[in-house]
Amino acid sequence: MDGCRAIAAAHRRLACRSGLDDAGAMPLIKRSVSLSGHRTSLSLEPEFWAVIDTAIREEGLSLAGLIAQIDAARGMEPLASSMRVWALKRAQGRPDG
Repeated sequence: MDGCRAIAAAHRRLACRSGLDDAGAMPLIKRSVSLSGHRTSLSLEPEFWAVIDTAIREEGLSLAGLIAQIDAARGMEPLASSMRVWALKRAQGRPDG
C-alpha cells in the first residue's frame, strides 16, 4: 500500500474509533507555535496530537522544537499533512517517525 493510501486508511480507522462531530467531520484541536520567528497554528485530530505529545515527553523536546524539525524536512508538503505522516510513522514504530 502506498503512503497516501496508508494515511487515508489510518484516517478512516481513526474516524471510526473517535466518532464524528455533529456535522460529520472529525473534531480538530488547534495549537499555535512560533516557527522561524512567525506565529502559526496547526489543527490536527486529537489522536495525532496524542502521538505528538507522547513523543515530545519521551524525547524531552518542546512542541515548537519538534515542529521545527518536521518543518525543516517537509519540502513543499503542507505542514499539517507532514505532522500527520510523522505521527503515523511514529505510531507504527518506524525510525523516520
